[in-house]
Amino acid sequence: WLFWQIGSSPYLGGGGFGAFFGAKQKVEFAIDKYALEVKRQFDVLERVLAGKDGSKGGPFLLGEQYTIADICIWAWYGRKILDIESDQAVFLDLKAYPHVLAWAKKIAERPAVVRGQRVNKVWGPESEQVVERHSAADFTKTKSKEEEPAKK
Repeated sequence: WLFWQIGSSPYLGGGGFGAFFGAKQKVEFAIDKYALEVKRQFDVLERVLAGKDGSKGGPFLLGEQYTIADICIWAWYGRKILDIESDQAVFLDLKAYPHVLAWAKKIAERPAVVRGQRVNKVWGPESEQVVERHSAADFTKTKSKEEEPAKK
């Protein structure tokens, strides 16, 4: 699964569909090519998580056990499908993959994932930011007025 993720995720990310979909000049052939490949990849995940590949199915890629494969693949595919109302998700019809969506939600709710998504985050609500992470205490710190940059 780790090799699958390494070979597949560039089609989803900036090197493939994301780059062509967001480009100023739209190239229909490129968008169609990468969109079809990304949909095929989501279908692979859907079939595995649903047990349609001969396995027992989810809730995780290897069945009941949460593994490094889930962590690596979720970073690309889970986060993409959780943004289900985005233009890209609508274009790709990601609602057609209910098992992938359930898998992504289950992982997103894990406390370590919730914490991890805050690390090095400098946008959004302050309560969701951990600008620098050096110890577990960094998750409970809040910025004081002295630490805030002066407003011009």
